[in-house]
Amino acid sequence: MKKLLLLAFLALPCAAHAQTINFTTEDYAPFNYREGKEIKGATVEQVEKVMAAIGVDYTIEVLPWARAFGLARTAPMTCVFATAHNSARDPLFKWIEPLLIDRNILITRKGSGVTAGNLDEAKKYTIGTQREDYTETTLKEKGFTKLDVASDFNATLRKLLSGRIDMMPISELYFDKLKADQPVEMVTVLSAQPMGIACEKGFPDDLRAKMQSALDKLIADGEQKKIFLKYGMNLSD
Repeated sequence: MKKLLLLAFLALPCAAHAQTINFTTEDYAPFNYREGKEIKGATVEQVEKVMAAIGVDYTIEVLPWARAFGLARTAPMTCVFATAHNSARDPLFKWIEPLLIDRNILITRKGSGVTAGNLDEAKKYTIGTQREDYTETTLKEKGFTKLDVASDFNATLRKLLSGRIDMMPISELYFDKLKADQPVEMVTVLSAQPMGIACEKGFPDDLRAKMQSALDKLIADGEQKKIFLKYGMNLSD
């Protein structure tokens, strides 16, 4: 009996370390989205490959962005992706990156008559974005005041297409795909930033390091680029 108890005690650190990592994300195709009961996307596949490489159990849940982001701020063993890494967010999380390097642009509906050669000219228009999305902070930091804040990306896009807002920020990579299906056009560049996995501040450092090493290898081997090409996005400069 004593031998069994000793073995059980020795196994405790490993068992405690083998906790499930809970990932949260939003519905933002083609990066992360639901297709029926399946969660898919270019960043989802990267997370799946990283976790397969380190052999740790995980879950992925699609939520409204504010909820997904909030959980990663407060819930142990929780990470949110794909999260823009900026100076305001840097101290809030432990980071694994980049899932991509992206520019955000302001777009409008074709035929809207909305034009702006720079950000100052764009400030006279109503801009739609999502609650707790980093673009909301970016717009405010850059002096935009006429903001329409929705619960998620799809709600903002519907407002743009129906003429209820003048412009919205969007990933340039996603715009390349969206413009093939929707009557939208680019107005001007808003910002550029790395996008990564942001984990709750108490997240184990050794797990973060293993995840970063696995992502680094994914990038070095060319697998990240292949994933984006699969979803119709070209990452070449």
